Amino acid sequence: MQSQQAALSVPRVIGHRGAAQAAPENTLEGFIEAKAQGASWVEFDAKLTADNAVILLHDDIVDRTTNGMGFAAQMSLSALQALDAGSWFGPAWANSRIPTLAETIACLERLELGCNVEIKPCPGRDRETAVGVLDELGRVWPTAKPLPLVSSFSYESLLEARRINEARPGAGFPLGLLLEDAPADWLGLAQELGAVSIHCWHEALTQDWARAIKQAGYLLLVYTVNDVNLARQLFAWGVDAVFTDVPGRLLAEIGR
Repeated sequence: MQSQQAALSVPRVIGHRGAAQAAPENTLEGFIEAKAQGASWVEFDAKLTADNAVILLHDDIVDRTTNGMGFAAQMSLSALQALDAGSWFGPAWANSRIPTLAETIACLERLELGCNVEIKPCPGRDRETAVGVLDELGRVWPTAKPLPLVSSFSYESLLEARRINEARPGAGFPLGLLLEDAPADWLGLAQELGAVSIHCWHEALTQDWARAIKQAGYLLLVYTVNDVNLARQLFAWGVDAVFTDVPGRLLAEIGR
């Protein structure tokens, strides 16, 4: 864990799903907006289509963030990319598309953005989604760029990611354990994964738990923090980075 963590450098402010308060989430337009706001990293959600392409989408269904309806796991890539993924957010974003992971990585390379890729499996697809995401990252990630951080709430996905890492030549993708609550065995879970970071919900994190995570040698990332005063408090607790829908606001008040 220590060697991987030493090789991973995260900025204090990471754009959540791009810049989700200013542009439609998990779209290339959102990443362009995050860059315009000064972000140097973004976070996004990756899942599989019915034909096993890797796309960016948070929900299991497309209803909230597109003009379509239904389960992403039952739709082909071509059907998903025919949807309008921007009009729900505002008319200026009409005809934004659901991007593939490969399209996203190419966009981030042009924008010189780092990233946290969250494996977001649809129900029952934990292992296959991890395989799809890591295989695609291994295929398209630019060799000259520092590796992305790969995280998930799905422990099964992360276990599969660790297995894939161990089978890859060279350094594997650094892994982050996403937690919504504070399980008593959080340290054992992170150790089993060989994780380099622990990602906590700000409402569940306490100062004592933050101290314990840092003392155990992990990077500590916290989601989703849009309040400047809360961000300052978290950094005072030793938090390394926060995910935010408003990267420009936090950068203007707190800096990098």
